[in-house]
Amino acid sequence: MATDAKRDGVVAAHGDSPPIDEKLPKEHDFAAVPSGSGSDVEVSLRGPNGEVYPTKEELDTLRRVKGRINWIIYTIAFIELCERFAYYGTTAVFVNFISQPLPTGSTTGAGGTDLQAGALGQGQQASTGLVLFNSFWSYVTPLFGGWLADTFWGKYKTIHVAVGVAMFGHIILIISALPPVIQNPKGALGCFSVGLVFFGMGVGLFKANISPMIAEQYESEQPRAVVKVLKSGERVVVDPVLTISVIYMRYYFFINVGSLVGSIAMVYAEKYVGFWLSYTLPTGLFIFCPIVLLFFKNKYTRKPPTGSVLGKALALVGLSMKGRWSINPITTINNLREPGFFERVKPSKIPESERPSWMTFDDHWVDEVRRGFKACSVFVWYPIYWLSYNQLSSNLVSQAATMVLKGVPNDVVNNLDPIALLIFIPIFDKIFYPALRRAHINLTPIKKVTFGFAIGTLSMVTAAIIQHYIYMQSPCRLIDGYGYVTDCRESLGLPEDAPESAYKPPLSVWIQTPAYILIAFAEICASITGLEYAFTKAPKNMRGFITGVFWFAQAFSAAIGQAFVPLATDPYLVWLYVTVAIISAIGGIGFWFNFRKLDREEEALNALPDSLFKGSQNQDADFAALEAAQAEQEKIRHAQGLDKNPVLQS
Repeated sequence: MATDAKRDGVVAAHGDSPPIDEKLPKEHDFAAVPSGSGSDVEVSLRGPNGEVYPTKEELDTLRRVKGRINWIIYTIAFIELCERFAYYGTTAVFVNFISQPLPTGSTTGAGGTDLQAGALGQGQQASTGLVLFNSFWSYVTPLFGGWLADTFWGKYKTIHVAVGVAMFGHIILIISALPPVIQNPKGALGCFSVGLVFFGMGVGLFKANISPMIAEQYESEQPRAVVKVLKSGERVVVDPVLTISVIYMRYYFFINVGSLVGSIAMVYAEKYVGFWLSYTLPTGLFIFCPIVLLFFKNKYTRKPPTGSVLGKALALVGLSMKGRWSINPITTINNLREPGFFERVKPSKIPESERPSWMTFDDHWVDEVRRGFKACSVFVWYPIYWLSYNQLSSNLVSQAATMVLKGVPNDVVNNLDPIALLIFIPIFDKIFYPALRRAHINLTPIKKVTFGFAIGTLSMVTAAIIQHYIYMQSPCRLIDGYGYVTDCRESLGLPEDAPESAYKPPLSVWIQTPAYILIAFAEICASITGLEYAFTKAPKNMRGFITGVFWFAQAFSAAIGQAFVPLATDPYLVWLYVTVAIISAIGGIGFWFNFRKLDREEEALNALPDSLFKGSQNQDADFAALEAAQAEQEKIRHAQGLDKNPVLQS
């Protein structure tokens, strides 16, 4: 375990290699690694603490396993669980709070067993618009949060600020749902909208930094792949990238524990007590976030900011494009993508007398920036993927309200998604992915994301089919034709306490199950992988911002989703789901064809050596130690053949 001083500064490049944490074998199953014939290559691949790094042949042939995951990582996952409980517990009731009217005789919005919970009565289009705004705002602010952390505050401090801002937003949301306030729907809506601004800002600052911070706890212990020998005699590669992938799987599991418990509990609080309680309980659990952060402060690896990172990355692009800008956008794009774009602006390629004053980094940081731009180009496609996912908390909730619920709140049904994730994440983690590795099948991030697009498409096809049958079997179809569902009870002249079967199609809400399970599979393939990709491909001092770019794709998708709001009403809902399915399918095909070459460079991209970056915030760093570690990493990359990949020269 590193000292606190080291955790706040430069983390040592080497340490004792942690044992493997596969279910079989356990830590005690390891035997000593034989030294081999003592060739030059083998000597160069043995680290200062006796760790053995894999050769090129071993990287290509040996089975890869994950390393031991330190318990401190799970404390950060618990913090995220609390934050997600607060977020999803609060947002789970947004649709009903905005769209449904106050039930007869209720002052809190609670509808009890027989009536629909509601408060402001602004309709589905208003709820869809505000829910999409919240999604947009919550996922555009991570760009700012990541930049703040990378440049000024560091991740740990930024997370504390995020909790404070979000807490203020939670309090305003509670005020908007108090019984005296919701008696004036317009005033309550205004108060609610102000709360969304602070709520989303806090969420954004938090999300950009919590996920890279959790992976950094493992990276500080084992930065590179090492070879171990099992007692069975099998030689395996303990792969840090694979371990980080597993960490994010388990991190996402914690996210969905919080999401599931928060959503279900708050929906029932809304239905039987009122919206004020649905907003208050998540706020109470949210208080655990700063408590846990402070309690384990000295146990965490807290990497300091380096300052002025984003500006220098953009300055590199500007320097390389000098004299190459064109009023023709196609020409400009081609110039940005031409071979050697970043190679020509490496400090070693520019005479020292001609280097700009801001060029206070080495060639390897330029390689990291190039890799980070590759990651950003991958995330450019993510808004298309998120289109199908975003239906989860908006139109699918409204779809549920049009089917037979039998006392089940309509906004609890979408919790089938986190339930499916809690079931299938362990299966993927413990069974499916290890089986693929034993069969030497390498399911790379690009392949996983492609599968995510395909499965998201299937989920929307399923939703479209369900919506079609809702329209076909609606009791009001004979009144106004195909698709007439809205206000069906009123159109038939039925009282508010009329049985559901009198004004709803004879379809159980649980037929939505396949759509939610498919969305869960898509998340395992694309959402979790996106977090992993942001961490492993970003420059190490830009991980907050690159993670923000990943989440910004969600915001951009929410903005695109605003274009579909006119379709979020009868009788056009079938077309809404079909349109999203078509866009998702085309996006998945385009994604694979655009990045299939990048997919083959995964190993080389992950093996870049640590860079040297002198910024305003890291003047006291031990650059001599970093240079020594960097030289050793270069030797290892050379012996593994990872410094000869042509993509690194682009």
